[in-house]
Formats: sequence, structure tokens, C-alpha cells
Amino acid sequence: MKKLILDELNRKNTDEFKQATKTPIIVVLDDIRSLHNIGSFFRTCDAFLIEKIYLCGITATPPNKEIHKTALGATETVEWAHEKNVVELVQRLKAENVRIVSLEQVEGSVMLQDFQPEKQTKYALFFGNEVKGVHQEVINQSDYVVEIPQFGTKHSLNVSVSGGIVIWDVFQKMQTNS
Repeated sequence: MKKLILDELNRKNTDEFKQATKTPIIVVLDDIRSLHNIGSFFRTCDAFLIEKIYLCGITATPPNKEIHKTALGATETVEWAHEKNVVELVQRLKAENVRIVSLEQVEGSVMLQDFQPEKQTKYALFFGNEVKGVHQEVINQSDYVVEIPQFGTKHSLNVSVSGGIVIWDVFQKMQTNS
């Protein structure tokens, strides 16, 4: 096997990305403190043609050199918007028939491997603050609360790692269910 060089990867350019059919997933980052986590989410969303990212509350927005350090240009490809109030965003998305999915550890959560996205349905995946998690008001309005099974002693993953796992899992299930 030979390691591929950039020209051999057949990556989309910015215009091709913007014109491509997007995965019907919206990512919502609520009160994310780490600029590196935000940048990492942008890169993951670019990789899987995610429709949009909402940056809520105290979550920083581009342009920002620390976000750019991990996003590596994905802030130019992935559509994004800032929303001050996450609860108002939830209500607006629900009115647009978007299914609300919070990633959190709660009573009665659905384990990620058991979550099956429905065909022809758009999902908003909510990721919360690195310490406090997803706001309870958002959990209360969620259609699903999904949890990543964990078997070690910590029972917590970095939010951008969690994002990568969940976005990939939902993306590939949507591709299979199409």
C-alpha cells in the first residue's frame, strides 16, 4: 500500500462543497468553551457534509485564529450561524419538523448503537458545555437523548470526540437507510 498525497484524495473544493447535497443533520454547540473543540466540530461537519452548525450561547464564532487552528478552513465550507438562546432555537427547529437529539447521560437514554434515524427526517444533534453538558431545558424538549456507551472508569469523553463518534454513526446509518 502507498500513502496517498493530497491530490489523490479527490477532495471537493469550497465551491463544490457548497453545491453538494448535504446530509440532513444540523449540529448545535451550546456553551462550548474550547475554541479547539469548536474547530474540531467544523472539521468533522465538513467531512460528513453536515448541513449547518449553530453556535449558541458563549460558543465562540469564526473568524478566530484558535478555531481556525483545528478547523483548517472548514469554517469557510460549513454553513454556520450564532444563536444567543438555545431554547428558542430548539423551538424554532421543532416548528420546522426537525427532530431534536441531545447527546447526554440521562435516565432512559437511548444507547447510540440502538438509535435508528428515520428516512426522510432531519435531525439536530445537540452537544453541551464541556462541564455542565446539555441544558436541562433542551433535554426536556428533545425527541431523543442519545448516550455513547462507555465501559471504563471515567464515563466521559471530550465533547469533540463525542461529536465525531455520534456524527459518524448517524451519518452512516442515514446512508444505509436511504
